Amino acid sequence: MSNRRPICALPDLLVSQIAAGEVIERPASVLKELVENAVDAGAQSVEIRLEAGGIRRIAVIDDGSGIEKNELALALTRHATSKISSLEELESVHSMGFRGEALASIAAVSQLTLISRTKDADHAWCLEPGTLEASAASGALGTTVEVKYLFDRVPARRKFLRAEATEFGHCIDAIERIALAFPEVGFRVFHNDRAVRQWLPTSALKRISDVLGAEFNEHGIEVNAQGGLIALMGVVTRPTAARARADRQFLFVNGRHVRDRTVSHAIRSAYADVLHGDRQPAFVLFLQVDPTAVDVNVHPAKHEVRFRDSGAVHRFVQQTVTQALAGVAGTQHVSATGADTSYGAAQMTDSAFVPTAFATSGSSSAPWQATTQRAFQLRETAQTNSTSPQAWQTLYQPLDEPTPAWPLGRALAQVHGIYILAQTNSGLALIDMHAAHERVVYEQLKKALDARTLPQQSLLVPIVFRVTEKELALAQEFQPHIESLGFEMAAVGPQALALRAVPAMLARGDLEALARGVLRDLEQIGASQLLTEQRNTLLATMACHGAVRANRQLTLEEMNALLRQMEQTERADQCNHGRPTWIHWNISDLDKLFLRGQ
Repeated sequence: MSNRRPICALPDLLVSQIAAGEVIERPASVLKELVENAVDAGAQSVEIRLEAGGIRRIAVIDDGSGIEKNELALALTRHATSKISSLEELESVHSMGFRGEALASIAAVSQLTLISRTKDADHAWCLEPGTLEASAASGALGTTVEVKYLFDRVPARRKFLRAEATEFGHCIDAIERIALAFPEVGFRVFHNDRAVRQWLPTSALKRISDVLGAEFNEHGIEVNAQGGLIALMGVVTRPTAARARADRQFLFVNGRHVRDRTVSHAIRSAYADVLHGDRQPAFVLFLQVDPTAVDVNVHPAKHEVRFRDSGAVHRFVQQTVTQALAGVAGTQHVSATGADTSYGAAQMTDSAFVPTAFATSGSSSAPWQATTQRAFQLRETAQTNSTSPQAWQTLYQPLDEPTPAWPLGRALAQVHGIYILAQTNSGLALIDMHAAHERVVYEQLKKALDARTLPQQSLLVPIVFRVTEKELALAQEFQPHIESLGFEMAAVGPQALALRAVPAMLARGDLEALARGVLRDLEQIGASQLLTEQRNTLLATMACHGAVRANRQLTLEEMNALLRQMEQTERADQCNHGRPTWIHWNISDLDKLFLRGQ
């Protein structure tokens, strides 16, 4: 007996309910789609009203262009939209929505009421749940969408909803992301008839501050760069303000909040040697790309995008964020209350001294240790520990006031053989001399190596390893890029590659694993940072060994020389392991500690 069932078309309602599973996960998903529609309609003000975390009711009221009476029923039809009408428009879409699925999917799993009025209409028109004919209604210019009893028609989905407070939290997250993307639009949010959020139209940077609060105010670094058809702006936080969780990372591509591993990897690479341990940076970044160079039709909920040239995007984002982090010297400022705030008085320059050993073209890379020790080598003269009056007079002789050109001030003394105490124009600075010198040497080595052609070492016996067809194709497609990294590899069979040369400074590592890692990066993000990361790890180790050690007595001249070097070094506010190299107290904070004026 056959169990075969005949093929038949599914009912429209069931099709819509199945499609809703791709777009509508919870109340926050509904809210996202409705607010994005309001923004697409040109709304300048959006009001959101939630009940029971959005489970019982979601209402979105906007002052946009509205929907014509004869289009209201069509708006609830699957794959009906005003956003695009051809493949060419899909490939260069500018609007948030374009699939024509959201309203139909929401209506299939809830009770949806649609009220809208255009500027030419005498009054608004309303489409009630379960009807196809619009009726006259009162209402201002714009559209109101009311969604009640989400998933009541689909009990299997309803049971997966969480508590009201949890769902409300997800709704707030969704509206915050849209508010960040559209600072020119005003938003008001009510929950159970109580006002919970309000953001007035403002600038992008002010909206970031309004939505995300003091963290980005106190520790933010502005990012603003453009190159050809790509631009990046927004705010990243200082490495010293990194968090344990990655819950304050917002990426927008052409105004759309997305999760993208290419850009995420680029940002992590920019922070690679300034973050401590597993700390996570916070950022709000807006990436503008030619719409024809990015595919937004990757995921039904539009959470992902695909770049035509992911490698170029990766390089641009990494370089831009790296330059933003290198261009400031803010670090921890310790107040009298013990709270950490931003201290941005020091402005580091882009110039740094290049050790003489690297300045000679064609020089060998062999004497790394000696070169590291020579770079910024401080004199071996040790201070006397004598407590004679002459010694004290020498150590604490009167000093001129530090000049504004010296953000880290003038050295006063060495503390416990570890720290340098310096007087600045506005207070006192305490510098960890080993950590600071380690960063100075590390940045020197990186700049010196970047200025030279990467040395390549041929292998006496080539390393042959098996690869997949995809890996073989990647090696052939990216051959010029692979060669620029110092590798020489070629196919020696349908599933085999021969590695004949590698970067000289990494020649003692696991070369097969290194080559496979490069191919993996090229497949995933169209670029590879693996070599840079491994090179920087090696340089960081050498810088650590070459930096001045704790308990080494320095003269005031040597201490001041180190401070001046720090002021000319990128990222000098942190050591290679992400720890701060100096902190600062303002005069007012010192006064509070001693109760002066109280």
